[in-house]
Amino acid sequence: MRTRVKICGITRVDDGLAAARAGADAIGLVFWRGTPRLVELAQARAIVAALPPFVTTVGLFVDPQPEEVRQALAAVPLGLLQFHGAEPPAFCRSFGLPYLKAIAVSGQAGLLESAAIYGDAAGILLDAPPAEGLPGGTGRIFDWSLVPAGLARPLVLGGGLDAGNVAEAIRRVRPWAVDVSSGVEARGSDGRPRKGVKDPARIAAFIEEARHADV
Repeated sequence: MRTRVKICGITRVDDGLAAARAGADAIGLVFWRGTPRLVELAQARAIVAALPPFVTTVGLFVDPQPEEVRQALAAVPLGLLQFHGAEPPAFCRSFGLPYLKAIAVSGQAGLLESAAIYGDAAGILLDAPPAEGLPGGTGRIFDWSLVPAGLARPLVLGGGLDAGNVAEAIRRVRPWAVDVSSGVEARGSDGRPRKGVKDPARIAAFIEEARHADV
């Protein structure tokens, strides 16, 4: 099975195209205003319009009001929704699109039960716990041994992945897909990720390592 790859936190047309050209299966557009990776609706629409066929567009929200999601859907042709807060299942399914539900992993207890609540999700995204005021995209990994067997929905693995560890993560966890944001961002003079600005070389290296792990 080929592990799918989602490049999240795309804010620029060129970065979306770089992800597509490198072989990404999906890109993530963040509509939560609490992050520097926020993309405004007009820019999100431009990014999606520039993409070639067969790249899924994912809209990420954190505890939004229903109207926020509806406004995004009216403006941007999204293929999938991703909810990264405490949204209940009825809310997640209410927009008529498939959805991913993110769950923060701080321990193994209750993970299966938490995931089971979202039995109609397209997939469950396991991520590192929130940090620095961000629910995701923190660049931190979690203990992959905590991933439970027997998840009812396809597993998307996130949390601190980059080209240096994604192959090991895939071999150990065998997820349906991997999700990366900070791990493929350009670096500033201080060596820290420039949130919302992707590095095409890092994207290409990440996807190449993911492909190697599938062999």
